[in-house]
Amino acid sequence: MDREIFDFFTTLVEKVSGISYGAGKEYLVESRLLELAQTLGYRDLNEFYLKIKNQLSSQLLNSIVDALTINETYFFRDTHPFETLKNYLLPELFKRKNGKKISIWSAACSTGQEPYSVAILLLEYFNQYLSNYEIKIWATDISLSSLKKAKEGVYNQIEVNRGLPIHFLLKYFKQKGSVWEIDERVKELVKFDFLNLLEINKRVRENFDLILCRYVLIYFSNSTKKRVWQNLCQLLKPGGYIILGGTELAPSELPDIERKVIGKTTVFYKKE
Repeated sequence: MDREIFDFFTTLVEKVSGISYGAGKEYLVESRLLELAQTLGYRDLNEFYLKIKNQLSSQLLNSIVDALTINETYFFRDTHPFETLKNYLLPELFKRKNGKKISIWSAACSTGQEPYSVAILLLEYFNQYLSNYEIKIWATDISLSSLKKAKEGVYNQIEVNRGLPIHFLLKYFKQKGSVWEIDERVKELVKFDFLNLLEINKRVRENFDLILCRYVLIYFSNSTKKRVWQNLCQLLKPGGYIILGGTELAPSELPDIERKVIGKTTVFYKKE
């Protein structure tokens, strides 16, 4: 891939979304952009580049960001964070809130498996509380195509085989031909929205008891990681928790944020 084209697209995407593509990612960027270019009717990547270099619409920009967004996800990813949610964090929140509102945010939710996994936990293990508590799971992503799939709640056999226990599949999904559609009871607990994590401080006005931002910060530059992390922590209610990916560390230390290991999961607790 020509260096000029690679630099143009990766600089553009990082500026808009925060996703940073360094050296060694040329093949990935080229393959994804070439597929987009051919879908839009261009002969090759060079023709596509010359066109958008001089005339870039907001719709086309969204398509480029969409093509280069990392959408790796699956149900109950890593297992242990969901065990910690079930055994420690959610029981604590229900006890502490005592019939009030509980707000959960799945940031960079991709195609919806993470927030739907949380919703399944709530229905399976905490159903007795749902009528007395106002539960909100807010799920956001920058990829419009991922959000469309998430809202539809329809997954193929490979997707439901990844991480989803068979008893949950049979209880909370309905098979339709070769695909599985998630139950309306699960859908009703989750609200999906478009959100660029670079715009948290401009767009988000609510505070949350629990924030899941897993395997997202690893794709940002160090300065962007710190900025997004600080914004996430500001939106966390005192006594609330943030869960990052299993291999992720907090980009910076903040005086009111305490790292804890609960069960087998590292969480970040906001002091009351």
